[in-house]
Order: sequence, then structure tokens, then C-alpha cells
Amino acid sequence: MAELEHIEPVDKVLVVMAHPDDVDFGVAGSVASWIKAGSEVSYLVVTDGDAGGFDPAIDRSDIPLIRRGEQKKAAEAVGVSSVEFLGYKDGALKNTLDLVRDISRVIRSFRPDRVVCQSPERNLQRVPSSHPDHRAAGDATLDAVYPYARNPFAFPELLEDGLEAYIVKEVLITAHPSPNAYVDVTDTFKDKIAAILCHHSQLPDPDSVEAMVKSWLSQGARYAGLGDDSLAEVFYKVTV
Repeated sequence: MAELEHIEPVDKVLVVMAHPDDVDFGVAGSVASWIKAGSEVSYLVVTDGDAGGFDPAIDRSDIPLIRRGEQKKAAEAVGVSSVEFLGYKDGALKNTLDLVRDISRVIRSFRPDRVVCQSPERNLQRVPSSHPDHRAAGDATLDAVYPYARNPFAFPELLEDGLEAYIVKEVLITAHPSPNAYVDVTDTFKDKIAAILCHHSQLPDPDSVEAMVKSWLSQGARYAGLGDDSLAEVFYKVTV
């Protein structure tokens, strides 16, 4: 097994995810550690998660507002104050030029050192992590990083809005089938769990969450070559 690279904090991180709660299951432990190290982190959530939930007593028209509120509380749990929603339809997400433009807009505005996104590749070891929306959001984010956000001649309407081209140098991809980098989240595990538990509408059995997530992160720590009591979130790191 190849040795995984330890990921260091950077000044600014943009996390782009398909649904509310994706960021918390996927990267909230890392976000909490970066925030504690002084990073500025912003979330961009592509859909409102309107196809989510488990309780038929909740009016479906209420779900988007509920899920936006849950995501904002989850962000606060790890120290993130900036959360933006694009409002695309949950369950119908495609990598389109409109989506790439919308993500490019945020990249050019926030100007992050690092972007975190979901894997455009299907992970057959963890099929639920490869929801079609996740893959579409990851694919569109990578297209935004290269070439669109950095190309001054792409999306001239962004230039008209004063958003100059911007080069993202590093991308971390979650749920990739072949991770090559990690963040030790042993000390921020409780922060991650607190963030996940904010998503009440998605958790029919909240008491099972901590053990389930700990098992995933223990596996990540083993993959990273850390000690038995360690926990890690793993990524595929791309230098652009």
C-alpha cells in the first residue's frame, strides 16, 4: 500500500458538495481541524436536498428550508459561517455548463487555495457515497477548477460582474476509490459528530451515527498508517 500524504491546512478552503449533510459526513472533521488552525472555510451546497428525509408526515415542500437550516447549524458546529446554496433539484443533478458557471462564479469570488469536492468516479467499495448527484457535482467542480474558473475568456458574464479569472492549485476529492492523502481527525471527531447530528431530518436512528462514522474513520486511519486509536478522513489529492 502506498504511503498517504498528510494534508496541511491552507489559508482558504471552498467545499463544494451536492446535498446538505454531504460535507459533514465527508469532510467536517478536516474542516474543524483547519478552522482551529486558522483557515477560512466556505461551503457551497449545490442542491437543497429536497428528495431527502425519512418522515412522510413532513410536507415535502418544507424539506428545502429544513435542510438549509440544518446545514447552517452543522456549519456553525465546526466553526464555518459562510454557507451558500445553488438550489438545483435533488436527484436530477447533471454536469451542465450552467452548473459549471455557477461553481466558477463562487471560485472566482472566494478565491480559495484549496477546493474540496466529491468523486466523479463510482466507488464500488462504498456505493452510497457514489450517488449520481455526488458524481455530477464532483465532475462539474473539477470542470470549474479547470479550465473554466481560470480561463478569462470563459463565461464573459462573470468578468462583467467583476470576477476575474482565478487559478485553484489544489483539489481534495472525497470518497475516491484510491485515496492518496489524509487528515488526522482524532481530535475533531466530536465536532464532526455534532455537525452530522444537526441533520435531524435525515437520521431515523441518530444513536447509531457515532459508531458507524467511527468505523469509517478507523478504516481511514488504518489506510493512512496511523495508530489503532486514531481516526482519519481520506482523500484523493490533485495538484492542478
